[in-house]
Amino acid sequence: MSKPEYFIGLMSGTSMDGVDAVLVDFSGEHPTLIAGHTEAIPSHLLKGLQRLCQPAVDDEINRLGRLDRSVGKLFAQAVNNLLAKTDITADQVIAIGSHGQTVRHMPNLEMGFTLQIGDPNTIAIETNIDVIADFRRKDIALGGQGAPLVPAFHQQVFAKQGQTRVILNIGGIANITYLPGNSDDVLGFDTGPGNTLIDYFVHQSLGHAFDEDGEWAASGETNPEFLKQLLSHSYFALSAPKSTGRELFNQAWLEQQLADYSHLDQEDIQSTLLDLTCHSIANDINKLSATGELFVCGGGALNTELMQRLARLVPGYKMDTTAGLGVDAKWVEGIAFAWLAMRHHNDLPANLPAVTGASRPAVLGGRFRAR
Repeated sequence: MSKPEYFIGLMSGTSMDGVDAVLVDFSGEHPTLIAGHTEAIPSHLLKGLQRLCQPAVDDEINRLGRLDRSVGKLFAQAVNNLLAKTDITADQVIAIGSHGQTVRHMPNLEMGFTLQIGDPNTIAIETNIDVIADFRRKDIALGGQGAPLVPAFHQQVFAKQGQTRVILNIGGIANITYLPGNSDDVLGFDTGPGNTLIDYFVHQSLGHAFDEDGEWAASGETNPEFLKQLLSHSYFALSAPKSTGRELFNQAWLEQQLADYSHLDQEDIQSTLLDLTCHSIANDINKLSATGELFVCGGGALNTELMQRLARLVPGYKMDTTAGLGVDAKWVEGIAFAWLAMRHHNDLPANLPAVTGASRPAVLGGRFRAR
């Protein structure tokens, strides 16, 4: 019996719907999920993060510094509460892989950058576990997008020789990994909005955090002209490597798009926004291959209406969630960042240059010691 190799993965996505913490054992042939925990983001911290995601002139840097520490404490709390659900102690965990909370992702500027907060030093001190963090900036320094990073994990865990598979993660932003059954041809990129616009609009209109099962969208009818206008965004025509975030698909952009369509019923707008997510994803998948297997993870996998609409748009694909491959759809991203920590610990590269556009593979992240 091999000795367990425990790593913890931390993830908070663009949806900002909680901090996912997962405990994973990497001693076997495949990663084993020991436990998962979601830590709610307190409303005052959520509001601060949402404000920080929009450029402002009022003391932005001081707010950044305070929120960096506060998010670090929250991530540490997620780890401590995760371990409390198990009989694993802090000294048994080799390292925590922390993604942090993205507040800016601007890789396409002349001096591109990405910024995640959640001070890893604070996490290390509060948990007494080494933290490996800041995974994205090395890839950007090498000329890449810094995202998406999970395709390398998807390749190792989900690829099947001779079988075309697409792994689709639907968080705030949707991203796909194309696994053609030949490891040399793996592709991955952000397709565009996932849940971010539909979550925003249902919250603005009904006060709900999200449209459960897509029921509100299902009650409306998509407006073809509005959908066509939304899909005309230049991002959808870009070739990979490409990545995006709230900087592009946000409240201000949506309000601008609604200028000529504000007369529509709200449920029709919601339906159209859901179709924007589904069509932008399906268009990219169908361009890669007309047939294959599609496995969905992330919060969008729980949206029944989204899954049904998407299935109709990719008729050549057998569609399931990643649970069909033995990994709960809710925890895939968290496990990926535990995997990234494991790769760093073992001095192994973790980016795929064909995916991110980086000039070479690299060991990602830095280690922040608890001692």
